[in-house]
Amino acid sequence: MPRSPVSSLLRTAALATLLIAALPAVHAADAPPAADAKAKSDLELPPLPDDKTIRQTIRLNGKPFNYDATVGTIKVRDAKGKVIGEVVYTAYTVPGSSPNRPVTFAFNGGPGASSVYLNLGAIGPRRVQFGAAGDTPSDSSELQDNPHTWLDLTDLVFIDPIGTGFSRALEEPAKAKADFYATEPDIKYLSRTVYDWLVKNGRLRSPKFLMGESYGGYRAPRLARELQTQLGVGIKGLFMVSPYLDPAAIGDDTALSPLPWMINLPSMAASHLEAQQRLTPDAMRSVEAYTRGQFATDLLAGRSDPGAINRLVGKVSELTGIDAVTVGRLDGRLDIQTFLRELHRGDRKIGSVYDANVTAYDPFPASAERKSGDPILNALIAPTTSAMVDFITREVGWKTDAQYKALSYEVNAAWDRGASQDKPVSDLRQAMANDPKMGVLIAHGYNDLSCPYFTSSLILDQMPSAMAAPAKLAVYPGGHMFYSRDGSAQSFKRDAQALFTK
Repeated sequence: MPRSPVSSLLRTAALATLLIAALPAVHAADAPPAADAKAKSDLELPPLPDDKTIRQTIRLNGKPFNYDATVGTIKVRDAKGKVIGEVVYTAYTVPGSSPNRPVTFAFNGGPGASSVYLNLGAIGPRRVQFGAAGDTPSDSSELQDNPHTWLDLTDLVFIDPIGTGFSRALEEPAKAKADFYATEPDIKYLSRTVYDWLVKNGRLRSPKFLMGESYGGYRAPRLARELQTQLGVGIKGLFMVSPYLDPAAIGDDTALSPLPWMINLPSMAASHLEAQQRLTPDAMRSVEAYTRGQFATDLLAGRSDPGAINRLVGKVSELTGIDAVTVGRLDGRLDIQTFLRELHRGDRKIGSVYDANVTAYDPFPASAERKSGDPILNALIAPTTSAMVDFITREVGWKTDAQYKALSYEVNAAWDRGASQDKPVSDLRQAMANDPKMGVLIAHGYNDLSCPYFTSSLILDQMPSAMAAPAKLAVYPGGHMFYSRDGSAQSFKRDAQALFTK
């Protein structure tokens, strides 16, 4: 994206929440059974505990709801049958259900994020509050029943990729980077992890769904196609939550493309409208029409039209609430970093890239450049980590001395992203073409500037018309973690229910 170095770093950090060669990895099903007990790793690490299941109860819709909570592991093996990694998952299943009960596999993003955010924030049976205005690191990490859980619709399996949560590589760092921390091997071993869980738990007959948030939204369509075509597992539905769906569209590989500016403007405008209590779908349709039309035309016109920059400056200032002098210095091209700082400059606060209306005090207000972290990102690590570790080790009794990584900056830094390509979009098209019955729901929050909703809107508009019917875009009040708002979480579940019942 054509951003300053600081804002480019912010974009990378944003993709770290919440944000090559094919891996020659196989799993336990391809190795002799006796190899499990004798497997040797390159590292001297204590063994992880055996799988552990407990029965739990929440109140859902005013009634007791019983389910089993399991913490377990899936081994990752190389082509010779050697264990090179262990994936830890948390599963919630309803005992005594029909073999045809749906099961949903959920992934967060980063790269380097565990699945705790979808688990304890969005659709799991219990939750801890994070991602909204006023949340702080010292807030309570006590879990509460989640009235918006999807467990009454589907069993849930939350998968922590290698290097996140308690999942771990059993190789030296250089080998782990090649085998796990790159776009292509990531899809290979995570697809096989889904397959192995289904076999291990006798669930191959179940309707199968995938959910991915942020970079997990990059994973989801690619996992669906890999499972369809390489592992023989059909996917009934895809849920992409604030997805990082088209790296090529928002990249900074070309100075000519108007797309990055077009993608960001509606979310900036939505944040300004919400602050004024004027955010409505009708208001956003007007913003989107301008963005597709005169805004794009004026961006491309440049110096060929003497009035283009003046029109850009005036309209962008009006839509975003940033003064015309500041917007004028940028020739109407308002970057995310400037917007988040200038929007709240009068209060000496900074906005979050995940939700521009969630703020924190700027610790360095006199600095020309922002020097602090993201308000939401800084606030959510402590409560989510404490809540998840307490649940796994104390409630479930899956005891380990390993450190839990809700968000691994080491994994994010090591990640080989390869070339900026639209593989998620290409794989989504092919997966949908392979299976016209597969439902697709792409969900965003209006205020998200880390993965703006307008990217997905433009992508769906370019889909072949014969394939467009199964895909739906839903945009809710809030930001990247829009599900932290009760109303948006309720709407998201209602929209998702249509895929489970179709």
